[in-house]
Amino acid sequence: MDDLSINFAGIKAPNPFWLASAPPTNSGYQVMKAFDQGWGGAVWKTLGVPVINVSSRYGGLNYRDTRMMGFNNIELITDRPLKDNLKEIEEVKKYFPDHAVIASLMVESREEWHQIVRDVENAGADGLELNFGCPHGMCERGMGSAVGQEPEVLKTIVSWVKEVAKTPVIVKLTPNITDITEPGLAAVEGGGDAISLINTIQSLVGVDIDNFVSYPNVGGESTNGGYCGPAVKPIALNMLKNCAQHSGINIPISGIGGIENWKDAVEHILLGASSVQVCTAVMHYGFGIIREMTSGLERYMDNKGFNTINDMVGKALPNIKTWENLNLNHKVTANINADKCIECQLCYTACEDGAHQAIGLQKDVSRVPYVIEENCVGCNLCSLVCPVEGCITMERKDDGKEVVTWSDKTIKGTAPETFNDERAGGIGHYVPEPKDALNKNR
Repeated sequence: MDDLSINFAGIKAPNPFWLASAPPTNSGYQVMKAFDQGWGGAVWKTLGVPVINVSSRYGGLNYRDTRMMGFNNIELITDRPLKDNLKEIEEVKKYFPDHAVIASLMVESREEWHQIVRDVENAGADGLELNFGCPHGMCERGMGSAVGQEPEVLKTIVSWVKEVAKTPVIVKLTPNITDITEPGLAAVEGGGDAISLINTIQSLVGVDIDNFVSYPNVGGESTNGGYCGPAVKPIALNMLKNCAQHSGINIPISGIGGIENWKDAVEHILLGASSVQVCTAVMHYGFGIIREMTSGLERYMDNKGFNTINDMVGKALPNIKTWENLNLNHKVTANINADKCIECQLCYTACEDGAHQAIGLQKDVSRVPYVIEENCVGCNLCSLVCPVEGCITMERKDDGKEVVTWSDKTIKGTAPETFNDERAGGIGHYVPEPKDALNKNR
């Protein structure tokens, strides 16, 4: 049997699937219902000085038949009294002692941080998550992403928390920053035990063009909110990779952003996450999605020969290089399966107008397009726009030899020239080819 249990920075859980701090973890009732259905942990909706939330609160971005591809919310931290949340945390741990309950926190002063840490730990929380990511409402008050965007401030607050914390401290990072590794390093320097990312992205999801107000509409007005859902997964994966590959960020990472099935979770784990957090998918489909997530993960682990989650963590990282270290000799071209083609000619239109004019149309024979191989650069556009799965495939055409464009290894050429390039990770040797050869390669 595969072992889905994890020990994340000292926080144990029966599986890596946690509910992110959000509306689905607003109450003890919800968290216990989720645990009963199979979720391994929950990060409680952020606690602090209770706020008054607005109505309405959510906006959605749809693409054709895809409902809620992106999701925007302007809801703030909990609007429930702290004593009620503490009581319910204690009750949840009584009935589910083996599940992870992490308290998300957001306050201002050192004294407030000390007090709320003691309160939630006394209630039985297994760990703490410091919310330095909220991109709306709270940041205007000097909290949330206002802290996450200032590494030195973040470092200081983490150190305040560590002065009194007896449980592991997770630092939640904001994606609303140029370099996600800067707050990641600050979390490490402040003594954080782990990081989680990403929080929501500052956004407007659309405008009501009849009433001239963006969504969601609050009495004829609106504001920017936090963007999440399937649409943010590519951004989350890239920022996760950046932190996981950084030698200075050597603490566990909880992956968040666009996870709504087992495959999304696996992608985060392969890029360095050792737990994953889910929000929007639960708000869309309910707690029951956990059954498909756990069974899908188990099947994947069986097929790949992984016995534990730790066996998977970061397995894809060695294959992610900087652009200049990719193999320029690698060559693929498109191949169209005439038997599967439905003759929509989308591939022709896309390549003709948006790419390299490498697809032609038959004359008076068939509406099935054909590939003009000498023009094809293997960009993949045709296969991406094709509505039939497996109709257009990319076939390798090179001789299998590797060409490294820029690295700390010696590249064969004419005369050696020493360089010092930070992108290549230090000092190396680059041997330039003749200009005509370089121009030909380009």
